[in-house]
Amino acid sequence: MFNHIKNLIDSSSFQHFITTLIVLNGITMGLETSREFMLSWATAISIFNTFVIGTFVIEIVLRIYVYRLNFFKDPWSLFDLFVVAISVMPVGEGFEILRVLRVLRLFRLVTVVPQMRKIVAALASVIPGMLSIAGILTLFFYVFAIMATQLFRDEFPQWFGTLGESFYTLFQIMTLESWSMGIVRPILEVYPLAWIFFIVFIFVATFIMINLIVAIVVDAMAVINSDDSANEAADSEKKISDEIANLRDEISQLKELLQERVK
Repeated sequence: MFNHIKNLIDSSSFQHFITTLIVLNGITMGLETSREFMLSWATAISIFNTFVIGTFVIEIVLRIYVYRLNFFKDPWSLFDLFVVAISVMPVGEGFEILRVLRVLRLFRLVTVVPQMRKIVAALASVIPGMLSIAGILTLFFYVFAIMATQLFRDEFPQWFGTLGESFYTLFQIMTLESWSMGIVRPILEVYPLAWIFFIVFIFVATFIMINLIVAIVVDAMAVINSDDSANEAADSEKKISDEIANLRDEISQLKELLQERVK
């Protein structure tokens, strides 16, 4: 019984079934946002959601039965348990947020697709480096927000009236969204030398700091790909070694047969 259940939950067909359910559930969640659609299909959607949640609960129970304590040592399994637990919690007054959080079960697609897990693992591995760059970027933002507030708040209070507004405006400038015609050129009409301030900010924040974060992520992905290549090479070498060993055994057996016939 135990082996049958383990083979079932580890089988590729079962994983494909769970993946299909997650994708279909994502589609139905999108359809639920349409009032016109729900007027006609609310009952069918409710039945399907119940089936999906029930299937996920059974899957989690079977995985806990098979893996026992190892299930709780795996972060991906704990995430699946958390998502399913939210899905089965009753939604009452004051707990409407749980209804919204149920959409998190679509992230289970990450846990069942190996390539997605690799990408998430790569992102998790670069968090320390990203936090360091984010700290420097925050300090840079803070200094420039103070400067911008002191320089431009009298003439442009809608953008730089407070420190928070300056932060938001500088973030918009960093993303290069309407920064020139929408913000900087009107300021240049009052402060002709303000271009120095904004060019320095864009150069450091957009072209240096953001690209450093991208470089760290790309480097992490390259490390994961190199590890995969090394594992594939090791597997190939093992297969070749096994084949050579089998050939040697066959040759030795042939030699023994020839020696017996000669005798």
